[in-house]
Amino acid sequence: MPPALEDLAAIDVHVHIEVGPDGDDHLSPELREAASRYFRGEAHLPSIDEVADYYRARKMMAAVFGVDSALTTGQPRIPNSFVVEGAQRHDDVLIPFASIDPRRGAEGAREAEELLAAGEVHGFKFHPNIQQFDPNDRIAYPLYELIESHASIALFHTGHSGIGAGLPGGGGIRLKHGNPMLIDDVAVDFPRMKIVMAHPSFPWQDEALSVALHKPQVHIDLSGWTPKRFPPQLVSHMKGPLKHQMLFGSDYPLIMPDRWIDDFATLEVDEDIETMILVDNAATLLGLDLGS
Repeated sequence: MPPALEDLAAIDVHVHIEVGPDGDDHLSPELREAASRYFRGEAHLPSIDEVADYYRARKMMAAVFGVDSALTTGQPRIPNSFVVEGAQRHDDVLIPFASIDPRRGAEGAREAEELLAAGEVHGFKFHPNIQQFDPNDRIAYPLYELIESHASIALFHTGHSGIGAGLPGGGGIRLKHGNPMLIDDVAVDFPRMKIVMAHPSFPWQDEALSVALHKPQVHIDLSGWTPKRFPPQLVSHMKGPLKHQMLFGSDYPLIMPDRWIDDFATLEVDEDIETMILVDNAATLLGLDLGS
């Protein structure tokens, strides 16, 4: 059973499962090496059981997902069923999300419908840069229709990408797909769909803040950057008009939550807002029943 809300230190809404049931990495060796250099992270890619142990030891919960990058990278896909099964075994700490490349078409929509009908996932992770689509491309709309109809969540990578950084041609990753203004169209066309824009959206931070200010169903998760590097306008909105729409996310295992939270303390955020960002906003968005 999940812990009571008052016993939680944090809810991390952005945690990657990087290896599948056979230990296969969903990224090619070239992309993985580039990401490790960019983030200066650990070489070890934790299993889903190790992820659960890590968060349990810290009295945190974690929204976990793979990224369906197989059509781009040619690497084995991490099955959504594998993430769901692992989260069910560790339901005191892990919150399962799915990932389906919109380019899978009707096949992907059928998988999403089955997952949603069974109540097995809380949301869907999209990585437009890796999956090579604009968020407002109609190719993704059948998935959005399902997500909205089941009161689920669509979580989008936005902004710059460490994946492919430093490689010739960026490893084929196109940054334009990460412009958060593309998500403004999605928020208009699906006004009841809960949306999370992941990461400080460099170089489009002002666009991301504008979308969230204008569209109240849009949240921003603060993963992928150490808070010491947050731009001033993000910190200002985090402490002010968007305090109810900001979410703690780390980007584990690329950025460790211990480091993120230590750096977050340097921003001198009021205690009530800190609690909102670390726990309360995510609990509300995810619809978690965390009674005492």
